Amino acid sequence: MDENISVSRRKFVGGVATAVGVLGLKPSVDLWAQGGGAQGGGAQQPTRRVRETPEEYDAYAKLAANENPYGPPESVMEAMTHAFKYANRYGYPDGGIVDEIAKLHGVKPENVLLGAGSGEILDVVGTTFLDNGKKVVGVEPSYSQVYQHATSIKAAAITVPLLEDYRQDVPGLIKATRTHYRDVGFVYLCNPNNPTGRIVTKSEVKQLLDGIPEDMVVLIDEAYHHFVDDKEYATSVPYVIEGRPVIITRTFSKISALAGMRLGYAVAPKELIQKMRPYTIGSVNAIVKWGGVAALKDTESQAKVKKIMLELRKKTMAELTSMGYSVIPSETNFFMVHLRRPVVPVIEEFRKKGVLVGRPFPPMNEHLRVSIGNPDEMARFATAFKEIEAAAKSKADAGGSRGGTRHHS
Repeated sequence: MDENISVSRRKFVGGVATAVGVLGLKPSVDLWAQGGGAQGGGAQQPTRRVRETPEEYDAYAKLAANENPYGPPESVMEAMTHAFKYANRYGYPDGGIVDEIAKLHGVKPENVLLGAGSGEILDVVGTTFLDNGKKVVGVEPSYSQVYQHATSIKAAAITVPLLEDYRQDVPGLIKATRTHYRDVGFVYLCNPNNPTGRIVTKSEVKQLLDGIPEDMVVLIDEAYHHFVDDKEYATSVPYVIEGRPVIITRTFSKISALAGMRLGYAVAPKELIQKMRPYTIGSVNAIVKWGGVAALKDTESQAKVKKIMLELRKKTMAELTSMGYSVIPSETNFFMVHLRRPVVPVIEEFRKKGVLVGRPFPPMNEHLRVSIGNPDEMARFATAFKEIEAAAKSKADAGGSRGGTRHHS
């Protein structure tokens, strides 16, 4: 199995309850979903940004960033509205967010670390454990922020290709970790994986943890945990309770619809939390802490969102399959479809039709990642997809008829 050393260079807006539609709105809209990339296997290029007005942004079908299109439920909005009275305070009551997270996972508060989204926690893990030239081991493609941050602090990544069915290569990760053991700071496992949507089964997680040195830190990113139905999947929090050097990250940006509010956390053994804490910046705001507590308690709203989104995912994937396109099985609120041609021009074609879709994910340069939006957004995607592919086919047919007989060479 080949191993590749891969080095990549790499808000709240609104008032109270009436701000649902504009939470997290940025004046500068990132059309490639918080990260850009060029076709090919090299370093990703700077993010492509286009200045949009709020009205133009609102008009898009936003299927690029794996968000919850329905916004926070009423219970969460009420909690955040209530917490605005603490906006002018430092030492405010925070609703007991750390205690609520600890109770959810059966751990102690000392095992929990808050961050401004799980993205901050991922960066903190890198800063903490990639000192003195240490490297992170993971698959590619996966959530590239981890590898980009490693490069930004003059570390590097050892990446292992996905298997042919787009699952993560657990034996390959074990081999890479053991081979480079002295140089590895931690192993990264995004489960389910972003961008493919595929899970690592609970038996494979155990295989990984049992197959690498027992003191090796393993970061398991469970951002999309709430969308999984596969019975072979399980959270890896029990390994933290066992005392293994495992760090679990979760986010409120997906199922809880708080992407613009920025709240995430880590669950890990006390000694790892103590090492990480000095690198956090304490930027989590009062409003989202109260919102997070309400979100954890409102499991009914989460179940409703999950049901709707997974039904739309199933419907959309089936439609694409019936049209002859290969779709990777997904356990998340997004999926990847194989277009059989470079994806970058297609992303732009969708934008012209008012639909924002996922950025490129080298080396899967012919796969398009599509987030699950609301029914209207998914209908707009389906219409745009048919129009774009029909135009591409017509262009190819016209080119073929002008070119005469062609030979494969």
